[in-house]
Amino acid sequence: MATAKIIPVGLGEVELLAELYNTVFSPGQGVEFFERRFASRHNVSILLAMLEDQHVGFVVGFELMPSTYFTWLCGVVPDFRRVGIATQLMRAEQAWAHDNGYPTMRFECQNQHRPMLHAAISEGYDLVGIRWDTATGNNVVIFEKDIQ
Repeated sequence: MATAKIIPVGLGEVELLAELYNTVFSPGQGVEFFERRFASRHNVSILLAMLEDQHVGFVVGFELMPSTYFTWLCGVVPDFRRVGIATQLMRAEQAWAHDNGYPTMRFECQNQHRPMLHAAISEGYDLVGIRWDTATGNNVVIFEKDIQ
């Protein structure tokens, strides 16, 4: 298991976030995609994972409701997967949410992303629902975890 340095960054690092996102996901997104999503959100957190001097992953979250913090995006650069980076990012965001007074974490994942489904279950999240994502045509699995 690799030990990443997890660094919180501000909204001023949206360009870097978009660059990392585009390394992990396809199709890519521009800065405006993130700015639109963040515009009406409270307590946005952006955490980056670094190994040596290289950005290798990210997790982004925001308040879903006053009692629930939502993990919106989590991704790891393909060359650095399967070494525990996503788990470290999830734990760091969970700690951030706990420290900021949120009793519950919510995490959603498309059903075909098996490694993230396994990570959620391994980290103690409970499956609380499924919804259909009309944009992607996929089932999305909804997880929650009590972090009090």
